[in-house]
Parts: sequence; structure tokens; C-alpha cells
Amino acid sequence: MDKEISFRPFAMEEDFSRIHRWMHEPHVIPFWQLNHSEEVLKKHMHKAREDTHQSLYIGSIDGIPMSYWEAYWVRGDVVENCYEPAPFDQGIHLLIGESSYLGKGLALPLLREMVAFQFKCAHTNKVIAEPDHRNEKMIHVFEKCGFYKVKEIILPDKKAMLMFCEREEFEKRWNHDDPRA
Repeated sequence: MDKEISFRPFAMEEDFSRIHRWMHEPHVIPFWQLNHSEEVLKKHMHKAREDTHQSLYIGSIDGIPMSYWEAYWVRGDVVENCYEPAPFDQGIHLLIGESSYLGKGLALPLLREMVAFQFKCAHTNKVIAEPDHRNEKMIHVFEKCGFYKVKEIILPDKKAMLMFCEREEFEKRWNHDDPRA
């Protein structure tokens, strides 16, 4: 990909109106279910930002914000009850907010960069995802990145496909063409 991918921490002042708009996009609503009023969503985002087991990011391509990410520690998350997590397992949530970036093959390189970032923690050997079981496009992107399906799980807000990406497989798949490796 001949574009610069970058991530920066979510900043409420700078990013809230963007997130509010993205949560009301037709391609986001069925899977995030956060198409709330500004007041309700702002409370949700404050709570998410203060949650010490996760970090919120805005993803950009060539400096243009176009995606939202939640990187989290599995321990302390509702999904920890769905399998036997290791102490340093991490998880990922993502959305491509700007509809003009959909269908351009950008989700995989973005996901790859974020998972590589998560594996920078030397103790992390597994990154998990739990996309909505109906979100076949994202499940396919996760698989192309190196995740594999484990099982369907029921979470408070959705029926999801639990997926694992193990460090060894990820590095085998990607490091050979990563100039930083």
C-alpha cells in the first residue's frame, strides 16, 4: 500500500463529533449499535476512555482520520469469560468510519498495523477479535490478517465469532515482507 497509516490516541475534544457521525453511518449501525444522541454517546465515550483495560485510537491514512479502534486487554473485558485467556492476551475492535474508504482494500493493512503494534508487548502471544457473526466482510479481513475462527459466542450486545491471531502465525505470515522485521 502506497499510503501512510498512523494511529493516535482518541481525544474527546477533537474526535467526538467525528465518532458521533461515524456511529450514525448505515454500515456502522448494525454492528456497533451506538447510534445514540450526542449526550448518550458522550457518556459512553467518557466511560470507554476512562476504562484502564483499553486504549482508544483514531486511525488515519495519509493524515486523514477515517477509522476508530479499541485495543484492549482481554482480562477485565466481558470476553474473558468466553475462553481461558492468558494474562497478556489482547483484543481489538475497529470500524472504518468514513464510507469513502470502504471497499478499497484498506481494512487489512490497517488491521495488520494495529495487530503488529499489539504484538510489540513481548508478553502478548495472542490477539483476539469478536466481530458480529453476521459481519462476513470483517471476518474475512481478520482471516486474511492471520486470525482463525474459534467459535460463536454470546456477548451482552451481540452474537459474535471469537477469533484468535497467534504471534507465531502472524509473524510467519507478515514478517518476511515487513522492512522493519
